[in-house]
Amino acid sequence: MLYSMYDWQLAAFAPMRTMAVAGRNFLTNPDFPFTESRFFRGVAAGCELFERVTRRYEKPAWGLERTRIGGAPVAVTEEIVEARPHCNLLHFRRDPAVSEKRDDPKILVVAPMSGHHATLLRGTVAALLPDHDVYITDWIDAGRVPVSKGRFDLDDYVDHVIGFLQRLGPGAHVVAVCQPSVPVLGAVSLMAAAGDPCRPVSMTLMGGPVDTRINPTKVNAFARRHSLGWFERSVITRVPFGYEGFNRRVYPGFLQLTGFMSMNFDRHFGAHLKLYEHLIRGDGDSAEAHRKFYDEYMSVMDMTAEFYLQTVDIVFQQHALPRGEWVSRGRRVEPAAIESTALLTVEGELDDISAVGQTRAAHDLCTGIPPDRRRHILQPDVGHYGIFNGRRWRELIAPQVRAFIRAAREGRAVA
Repeated sequence: MLYSMYDWQLAAFAPMRTMAVAGRNFLTNPDFPFTESRFFRGVAAGCELFERVTRRYEKPAWGLERTRIGGAPVAVTEEIVEARPHCNLLHFRRDPAVSEKRDDPKILVVAPMSGHHATLLRGTVAALLPDHDVYITDWIDAGRVPVSKGRFDLDDYVDHVIGFLQRLGPGAHVVAVCQPSVPVLGAVSLMAAAGDPCRPVSMTLMGGPVDTRINPTKVNAFARRHSLGWFERSVITRVPFGYEGFNRRVYPGFLQLTGFMSMNFDRHFGAHLKLYEHLIRGDGDSAEAHRKFYDEYMSVMDMTAEFYLQTVDIVFQQHALPRGEWVSRGRRVEPAAIESTALLTVEGELDDISAVGQTRAAHDLCTGIPPDRRRHILQPDVGHYGIFNGRRWRELIAPQVRAFIRAAREGRAVA
């Protein structure tokens, strides 16, 4: 019912949204004689704000058409190397004329399945492309996956990571951003215990909830305060008729977005007020920066009910991984079995989603990894998104990740 109500709301606003778009286009047309009038700029800005807050945001394009290697531009093309019902393994293929002359490490970037599309990691991928052969898990909106394609839960997530690493072959590296830190650590643990030759050379966990008992955030406290049944009754609904995923039980993206926005409501409200001011002043650059950020941030995807509920249960309520109690498809997850994979953990000092210490906890679990094959980075003055996006990621964190991967590949000490 929640999903249907959301669709009805969008449909109800559609005529007004169309009028707002038409009004903005008319008032900002160079042929309109009062374009420079502050009054009409204000009206046009109001029209744009209304259109943006009532719009359904579709998945943005990656837009990574080139990178720079050795100071020269190099073309990049996207190719799906393995398509599964719930995920595509996407390869950012650099021009073979350049890349085949290099011996860059293969990296599997595991994107979070926590509401946003994998394109949220555009900046992550862009910083890695010059020195790595990059692959990423491009998760598919559960509301667009037919029920006939089967279910998808946390165990399936783990199996996808294992399967994709096997697809890349021996010698690959894995980078988990945020939520997938837990299933990636689980996948590598299972591969190590099985002696899988495709287990990664290195594993980088960034801002992930490995042990949420440490410095619990508001998100962690909320998960502990409510029962699993409460979550199922309150946020799980069925995809309505008209979508490919009709009748699939999901945690809808629009509810997830509401949660994201409410955590920092004042900041988001202030950002939209600033957009209004930028438009009135004619500050096109600042307005475009706002559009670019929120076009990505407001674009969300549904996740399957079984994945969401199992994650809440195992990661945030049972803390099964740090307690040594996680069993995936009859296989006990034992991080201590990891011996040959180097470990890097990255945290942001100001992270209010995965607090300081929660990701570093992986070192306490991976007791089989020698000390000189482990490293931890605590980046000052950085919040959750700054760990993998933005200037501090590009200038401070990414160079250290690059150096860690190279050292791990060459068998050198990484600490």
